[in-house]
This record gives sequence, C-alpha cells and structure tokens, in this order.
Amino acid sequence: MTDTPTFLKDAKDVLSDQGFAASNIWYHGTSSALVDSIKQQGLKRSGDKALKDAAKKTMATIGNSYTESIEPVFLTPSKEVAFYWAQQTVRNRSVRIEGDEQPAVFGITLPNELNKKVKPDVGAASLLLLKEGEEFMAFLAGIYQENGYDMPGIDLMKANRLEYLNILGMAYFDADIDAACIEVITG
Repeated sequence: MTDTPTFLKDAKDVLSDQGFAASNIWYHGTSSALVDSIKQQGLKRSGDKALKDAAKKTMATIGNSYTESIEPVFLTPSKEVAFYWAQQTVRNRSVRIEGDEQPAVFGITLPNELNKKVKPDVGAASLLLLKEGEEFMAFLAGIYQENGYDMPGIDLMKANRLEYLNILGMAYFDADIDAACIEVITG
C-alpha cells in the first residue's frame, strides 16, 4: 500500500461500507513541480504542459505525429486517493522530465452550481486493462481494509455510473477550475 502521510489519511472520515461520501470538497493529486502554476492559474484541463511537450518531442523523434487530447480535471472525494494519483503523476513525469518532484494534493471547494457539474469517471473502466489499474484496485482494497470494510464488488464494465465515484472515488470536472477554489493541502 502507498505510504500516505498521516495528514492526508481521511478515509476514516469519508469512507463507509457503501464507499466514499462526496460533497462540494474535492481533491486533486499532482506533482510539486506544478504547485506554483496551479496556485496562479488554477487547474487546467490537460494542464501538464511540460509532460505534453515531452511526449510531442519523443513522438517527433521516432517519426510519429502526436495529437494532443483535452482531458478533464480529475477529482476524488478523498485526500488518500488524490495522494495515490499524485504519486503516479510524479512517477510519469520522472520518465520524461528531470527534477526532484514530490506528490502534492490540492483541495478544491466548488460552489453548488459548479459542484453539480462534477461527474463520475466512468472512463476508469479502462483501468482493468492496465497494470496500473490492478495496482490502483489493490491500493483501494487496502484503504477499505485499513478502515474495517470489505471493498464493495464492482464489475467495471457493467457498473452504474455512480459506483465509479462511490466505490472507486473517481470523478472529473470538464472545465478549468479557478485558483480561488483551490488550496494546497499541507501537514
């Protein structure tokens, strides 16, 4: 299981035998290298410009074209889950970008009209096709067990949309999020 810092361990407050409870407070995990930019500009869809540029350069080197996709801002109702994804971001960036980066977690408080636009991330069904998905499911099972629950069963190919949010803690917001709604979570 991921070695989550104590100040980010919130499953005891947001997890039940039914899964994660959601509110208008969300979390986003990323790299410390992006903190200053996010504090100034907010969270941008497909916002890791340095990683996108590195991918473009790599594809150009091998003679392939690169089509940049616009991804939403990924959110979760749990600091622990956000920390997991922050670690994955740091790992992914370390392959293409040099530097001493650390996981960083942002808290996002959305006004009600924006909070209604947060959607369960049903794209998570593709997780089962990847090794990273198996690792995430094992991580989640560990969180449930650590808090005295069995992880609810989920058939990712047939699951109800809300199960992706409730059981997996995965959601998205398909627009940029203003810096005024965001704060870095620190111990």
